[in-house]
Amino acid sequence: MKDEVQTQFGQWPTAAAWFLVIAAFLLFVPFHRKVDRKPAGAFTAFALAFAFEMYGVPFSLYLMMGFFGRRLPEGVLGETGHYIFLACLLLGGGLVVAGWARIYREYWSKDDREGRLVREGLYRFIRHPQYAGLLLISLGMLFEWATIPLLFLWPILIRQYYRLARREESELAERFAETWTEYRRRTGMFMPKFRFPGPLSS
Repeated sequence: MKDEVQTQFGQWPTAAAWFLVIAAFLLFVPFHRKVDRKPAGAFTAFALAFAFEMYGVPFSLYLMMGFFGRRLPEGVLGETGHYIFLACLLLGGGLVVAGWARIYREYWSKDDREGRLVREGLYRFIRHPQYAGLLLISLGMLFEWATIPLLFLWPILIRQYYRLARREESELAERFAETWTEYRRRTGMFMPKFRFPGPLSS
């Protein structure tokens, strides 16, 4: 079993392919402003660290071998962790694509002062589905292969997207006033609220 686990390391073409897929995915997502790129850079670093230790050299596991003996563990939860990772990858990817597509079509692609507050689709439940999706994907990576760099980077990643969301919300509050206040009260930032006090007003 030890040999089977260790054969997954040193697969640099696989590591490079995984990183390129993540990079291409982020390039596909349009950036509204330069400030969006800093959290995207943190997510890219997170994906690079994941690929390096998942398929390249598992430095974190070598450091922790005193806890596991000479046998390297198969991820955090073994096969279960892999399925959780796949579920997070699919769901998170769907949130990112659907969220960005609607907000870009209804708001960012419009001229100044022509965009409207988007409250339909995923935005009826959460205010930042695209950021929630990226955080969900990164959480799935932790279930698949938690390492010291990933455990260090994940709180930083959350902080980056939280600060970006708060900055955007300050601008929306100034622009949409009471409409934004009502919308914010009914929805969660990254996770949906479980109670809705009635239909949204037009």
